[in-house]
Amino acid sequence: MSKATAASEIPTDRRKEIFVALVHEQDQATSPVPESRRTVARKFSVTEEQVKDIEREGLDQEWPPLS
Repeated sequence: MSKATAASEIPTDRRKEIFVALVHEQDQATSPVPESRRTVARKFSVTEEQVKDIEREGLDQEWPPLS
């Protein structure tokens, strides 16, 4: 995936999948938040900036597992 690709260009289902993985990674609390973002970015082949954007979107819209 291109670094220039905006998170919003990633299909919604995929963004939600990334968000769930990020929440689970952060809930484990075995590493700092920035490291959890790096881990998820690597796992899904997206940039950390995209992960941050997805994180904000998921929090704003209260995506599962938050809802």
